[in-house]
Amino acid sequence: MDTRTSPARLRLERVRGALQRHGLDAVLVPSSDPHLSEYLPERWQARQWLSGFSGSMGTLVVTRTQAALFADSRYWTQAEGELAGSGIELVKIPTGSSTLHLDWLAREMARGQTLAVDGQVIGLAAAQALRAALTGVGASLRTDLDLIAEAWADRPALPAAPIYEHLAPHAPLARADKLAQLRAAMAAHGATHHLISTLDDIAWLFNLRGGDVSYNPVFLAHALITKDGATLFVADGKIDAPLRARLAADGVALAPYAGAAAALAALPASATLLVDPKRITLGLREQVPAAVHIVEAINPSTLAKSRKSDAEAAHVRAAMEHDGAAMCEFYAGFEQSLARGERLTEIDVAERLAEARARQPDLRGTSFATIAGFNANGALPHYHATPETNAVIAGDGLLLIDSGGQYLGGTTDITRVWPIGSVSAAMKRDYTLVLKGTLALSRTRFPRGTPSPMLDAIARAPLWEQSLDYGHGTGHGVGYFLNVHEGPQSISKTVPEAHMAMEPGMITSIEPGLYRVGQWGVRIENLVLNVPAPSDGCGEFLQFETLTLCPIDTRCIERSLLRDDEVAWLNDYHAEVRRRLARHVSGAALAWLEARTEPLL
Repeated sequence: MDTRTSPARLRLERVRGALQRHGLDAVLVPSSDPHLSEYLPERWQARQWLSGFSGSMGTLVVTRTQAALFADSRYWTQAEGELAGSGIELVKIPTGSSTLHLDWLAREMARGQTLAVDGQVIGLAAAQALRAALTGVGASLRTDLDLIAEAWADRPALPAAPIYEHLAPHAPLARADKLAQLRAAMAAHGATHHLISTLDDIAWLFNLRGGDVSYNPVFLAHALITKDGATLFVADGKIDAPLRARLAADGVALAPYAGAAAALAALPASATLLVDPKRITLGLREQVPAAVHIVEAINPSTLAKSRKSDAEAAHVRAAMEHDGAAMCEFYAGFEQSLARGERLTEIDVAERLAEARARQPDLRGTSFATIAGFNANGALPHYHATPETNAVIAGDGLLLIDSGGQYLGGTTDITRVWPIGSVSAAMKRDYTLVLKGTLALSRTRFPRGTPSPMLDAIARAPLWEQSLDYGHGTGHGVGYFLNVHEGPQSISKTVPEAHMAMEPGMITSIEPGLYRVGQWGVRIENLVLNVPAPSDGCGEFLQFETLTLCPIDTRCIERSLLRDDEVAWLNDYHAEVRRRLARHVSGAALAWLEARTEPLL
């Protein structure tokens, strides 16, 4: 490619032309939309469109003479490749929550200069931090322009997928009951009104699902809740007449998607509005009249949906059995194909796994793009095979597969690593150290209310003992037939906040890893449920129930590195996997299950 005419360089020129027309000096392009989503509809994938970097997280800054992309270690190798020839510098940051771009801007922006950011896609809290950093160096922030719209002539339209109802028995709590609980939380805050923009909160609250965002069964909407009613701002035509009537019966009115800003502007001076500063954009916040009293707190729905009920947990367990059965069918066929000498690639793995899941009841799709990485590709934590990178699975090494499904009764997310041909002693050592981290955290008991980040070091300890580490978090919350990444809990190196307390019913991943760039990667991931643990007079304790049901390959284990109690846990887990899955599979899949769950001696 002639780098002088690469798509990114040409697009950067258009954006710089817009900067010049408006007398601006720089623009910040976040990975965000009007709902502050992690996964974005195509219309708001501006950072990817402009830079060519396809990772799910990253911040781009473009000045009249420079361009910098800020990404954490999960994406460094990927970003270096995708940014090649673009004229965009990769700035390596320690974590996805890093604010290093603020330091960069404070260093590069001069007194009197102005930075633009679209106020409709930047969070209130993020905008406040950005404005403070600029003010400190005498620069200013402008938020009333969408410069990307001027440069992106063929920008995709809004998605138009229909909205449907998540029904009983898979939705055990009725919409009216959820709204009543939310109003009780509003009353506790002294709020008369509450705005919700986060898509999974809205989908959960109204027992609705959609298809506006890839892999996440959500839809574009805002919601304004009052003491005796609710308005759902959603595009016309997405909700049919019967569902519209059922919503009306529960006191839910519909309004155009673009009408949320006007509704906020029309709030009476007597209103008290509850907003979550981390889950509302600056643009919407600025619509609220100055006379309206604002209460800032985490969305009550974010806390409520993170705590799965006993009925929901039962459905998740059933979904895990079906998901595990699909894994058995896939892996049995996969190993048979390899034994026959068939040529299989990473893309073949993703397609075959999707086909196996599609045969299970109540499946509604995959929960994210499958990661199937052989050897060096497995060392890229967020790798996704393309025709250019698609590796043939042949020879010796490790195959990492991270995948998940969306079922009416739950969302799954599992990572396993499988030996291909011969596995070296170094590979076995890495695999076993990661497994020790998974086991250590899976077996942990902790006081109820423990901030989730405090648990992170437990999974890292076996790696830290060998001066090893990984750059991503250890665990993320998981939704209930919703987003595969869900808050507020996060088992990671992030600074703990009060709302990150671990409570009964939360589902979280445990997924330590180890990545040898250019060689191989290891990650072993299960989903776990917070359940009560025995207590001895020191208050309430919780422990993890492992939900994921799939063998952990023992052929990659260096037995001398495992203690007997660790082996006992693994053998008990495999006995449970066999017991729960055997009735769902037969033939080659059953034989594979039995072979892979044999006790480790």
